[in-house]
Amino acid sequence: MEVSFPLDEYRARLRALKRRRSLRDGENPYLELMTLLVGAPPGLSAALDLAERRRELASLFSWAIPNARALEVLAAQAPLLECGAGMGYWSALLRARGVDVLAYDAAPPGRSSKNGYHRAAREPWTKVHKLSSVTAARRHRERTLVLCWPPYDDDAASYSVLRVYRGDTLIYIGEPDEGATGSVRFHRELRLNWTLGEAVDLPRWPRLRDTLMVYRRNAERRPLLERDHCFECKRFITTGAIGRCDWCFERRPAALALQVGKHRVEYVQEMLDALPAAQRRAVESSPNRIR
Repeated sequence: MEVSFPLDEYRARLRALKRRRSLRDGENPYLELMTLLVGAPPGLSAALDLAERRRELASLFSWAIPNARALEVLAAQAPLLECGAGMGYWSALLRARGVDVLAYDAAPPGRSSKNGYHRAAREPWTKVHKLSSVTAARRHRERTLVLCWPPYDDDAASYSVLRVYRGDTLIYIGEPDEGATGSVRFHRELRLNWTLGEAVDLPRWPRLRDTLMVYRRNAERRPLLERDHCFECKRFITTGAIGRCDWCFERRPAALALQVGKHRVEYVQEMLDALPAAQRRAVESSPNRIR
């Protein structure tokens, strides 16, 4: 009964929200639903399946959760350009406050279009123009660039956008350093040529470090010369690649390997033996197993 109460309330609110098509000033239903879930009594996380609830809400709203302070910081940097806007949730909240923001996505979600990150089969919360992030950033140098949760394995969603952008202010929403968001090249470019001016902690799901960060472009650009090497043979490998090169992998295969996005994750026998039984079975039976 303890579990059904928060789940029942959550589902009722979610059903009502799915029928909504716009947001009013002061509303933030995503934050309210997330707060309801994470505020449930201790010990209910497994029953509530927070990981699945997060995916469900991210599909409808956004992969990052705004709060009042984050929206205030964004508004202070207007006019804004949000690239990779997805469902347009952040832009919708800002527009409800009267903030000047343009929202773009290469594949805006909708009933007649496919977006792998937002599968709610409905229109965005506000107008999202169809255009690649690179083209949009090149076109609007006079606006502050906003990147919210760009995928970690997609240079075109973060690094390439930053390189063509000619403005001086970036607002990056995601994990600091090389975490779940932003490609390796993107984070290296930030460290070399941008200076962090302000950081705002965001509401966070377990094990995530979501933060809104305001960066200013440095006066002088330094070239990105860092290259990645295979730790075994020292050959050059794709920037941001995980593990060894293909040559070393073929010569001395791992005990088990998984394909995760563009990356290969290898397990030596000692690592497999150290895994809990249930986790080992899951890894060994994974559909992403390549060895």
